[in-house]
Amino acid sequence: MTAKLFSADSVETFAEFERKALAMAEVLAGLGVRAGTRVVLKAGNSAGFIGGLLALMHLGASIVLVDQQEKAEETERVRQRSRAEIVLVDDEAPVLECAGLVNLYLVRVAAADRTPTAPALDFSTWEARPDSLIMWSSGSTGEPKGIVKNGGRFLMNLRRNAAQVGHTPEDVLLPLLPFNHQYGLSMVLIAWLVRCSLVIAPYRRLDRTLRMAEFTGATVLDATPATYRSILNIIATRATAKDSLRTARMLCSGAAPLDPALSERYEEVFALPLLDSYGSTELNNISFANPENPTACGKVMPGLDIRIVTDEGNPAAPGEIGEILIDSPDMMLGHLAPDGTLTPTPQGWFHTGDLGYLDPNENLYVLGRKQAVHRNGYTLYPEVIERKIAHRGCSAKVIALPAADRGSALVFFVEDEQGRPARHWQDLVNEVLPAWEQPNRVHVVERFPLNPNGKPHKRRLEELAAELYG
Repeated sequence: MTAKLFSADSVETFAEFERKALAMAEVLAGLGVRAGTRVVLKAGNSAGFIGGLLALMHLGASIVLVDQQEKAEETERVRQRSRAEIVLVDDEAPVLECAGLVNLYLVRVAAADRTPTAPALDFSTWEARPDSLIMWSSGSTGEPKGIVKNGGRFLMNLRRNAAQVGHTPEDVLLPLLPFNHQYGLSMVLIAWLVRCSLVIAPYRRLDRTLRMAEFTGATVLDATPATYRSILNIIATRATAKDSLRTARMLCSGAAPLDPALSERYEEVFALPLLDSYGSTELNNISFANPENPTACGKVMPGLDIRIVTDEGNPAAPGEIGEILIDSPDMMLGHLAPDGTLTPTPQGWFHTGDLGYLDPNENLYVLGRKQAVHRNGYTLYPEVIERKIAHRGCSAKVIALPAADRGSALVFFVEDEQGRPARHWQDLVNEVLPAWEQPNRVHVVERFPLNPNGKPHKRRLEELAAELYG
């Protein structure tokens, strides 16, 4: 099967697209991009984004990825902090006027009539750089940090990923994710490494995306749990939409905790489980369920190692909850310092700050962040509470507010598109949880607010909790 790149208005083979990316690289070189040049890339999912990305990799640039929807003032702060010389943007990206501002579309137009001199894309210079890729933590639990990655490590991690999940050249990948974040970027480059087809879908318009899935014969979907929930809602109102995914063989989930009830629903509707995964911007991709082993987040990839440790620092027994530690040769090299240089991170065992456990077969269960709160003399972990009630069909985010008399008050935000009353959910969770974990207040929302990479936006929920119950 010839690998193709499908977008909303074009279909190209990878060979055709590679020539365009090489021509774009020559245009960018004419604008001053050399090996080591820092370039901010801020654009939405498009063939232009992918062409620009591959062109910058070919030139050996240091690529600073910024979400297309990020505020212009924050992008300027990133540009100054990273010491970027070029800012490559599309028409929809908010940006302030600055030196080195380049429109991505104009680069594509200038490249259209070029016959590139290089025979093929070559990423060797980019792979050798210590600062090949600079990405940003989500900021969902604090100030975003610039995470500095080596290109060779990043691509090696994606090769491990593809091997464990089982991507093949016959696949048609459909990532419903922003390409400028870890998960979406991984799928773009896995398609390139495996030489399988890739669909660039308007993932915020799921009705159109499902049509593209049907027309292209998509075999692998990658999306957040929130997107999978929305797909079910479309099918509930238009049953024929289910047929759009008839060629799918894997439905992969990541970027946020997976509700077990949601996965069970997919088994009922599609006879396919949602295959969960675990990774981070700092460590890249770590573990994956696959069709042969659909349990939890599956096993950690070959070449990586994992430990679960208790609060006392002791190894946890199978099934015992503790912090997840990972030793990965693919991890970041460090963080971006205020002067744009690299602040190295110690290599070896990395404390993720996530809670989880291993079953007797070493499958990884991820429960959430290790963020303890104290209430009436008990130590609680909000995300562990969330997992408990998820098994009863309650999708909730638990926010702890300071309370002088008992340490913390717990506000449960319950996502319920049916709009059932708070009392319904209060009674349900009280049946599941011991008294010290039960909510002080329950607030029902149609949908959780999400940050750009599809995770529930904790800071917005904290602000809302303070407004409602502070």
